[in-house]
Amino acid sequence: MDLDFTGKRVLVVGGTSGIGNGIAHGFRARGAKVAVWGTRPKDDYRVEDGSDLTDLTFHQVDASDSAAVEAAPSPFPQDGGGLDVLVLAQGTVLYRKGEFAMDGFRKVVGVNLDSLMACSMRFLDDLKSSGGNIVTISSTAAFHATRGNPAYNASKAGAVALTRTLGQAWATDGVRVNGVAPGLVDTKLTKVTTDNPERLAGALRGIPLNRLGTPEDMAGAVLFLASPLAGYITGQTLIVDGGLTL
Repeated sequence: MDLDFTGKRVLVVGGTSGIGNGIAHGFRARGAKVAVWGTRPKDDYRVEDGSDLTDLTFHQVDASDSAAVEAAPSPFPQDGGGLDVLVLAQGTVLYRKGEFAMDGFRKVVGVNLDSLMACSMRFLDDLKSSGGNIVTISSTAAFHATRGNPAYNASKAGAVALTRTLGQAWATDGVRVNGVAPGLVDTKLTKVTTDNPERLAGALRGIPLNRLGTPEDMAGAVLFLASPLAGYITGQTLIVDGGLTL
């Protein structure tokens, strides 16, 4: 079965909640050994906030700190190290025009874009050895303007471009790099919309499938891209948005 990841070693950066957590459990349910990175201590992640760390190996690493990423230990030392799939699902956003201040702009770009490169380089040799692959999580915001969030928009567009470029750069090393661009997904980051009935109704009118996406929807796309079914695909970002960008 091509979606059987039994014995595969998967690290999901930002896998402690939301989309990343759904992806982590998608791999776990299909036999993978799954580790997740989060920026806060493990006890800060609660099920009621969308964080289920059951049967996931947790490491506290701030992915926006390139020195911390470089110094981070192997997520699977019990298996002699190594990695088969790296999923980069870390992300943040600032509201109330916080991204128009340079400190806010740099913070968001540091998490949403700079850390993708730092994590990719940290595990490149492992992925070369295993013939593994990388899946980035960007956003449909990469393809249109986003009112009030210049850093989020620019960083997600950058993630799509980085995915394309790394896919080309590392193809000869046997490492595929692809991405998923979610639309509106029901997570903690989208509460500004989902907790506002008027905004939510307006958003749903623009989605042909007439529902929000779920972390499980995103997991399905990531599982495909990380599997042998996508063995001839690299440098691509798959839009998973219920038709929102149509």
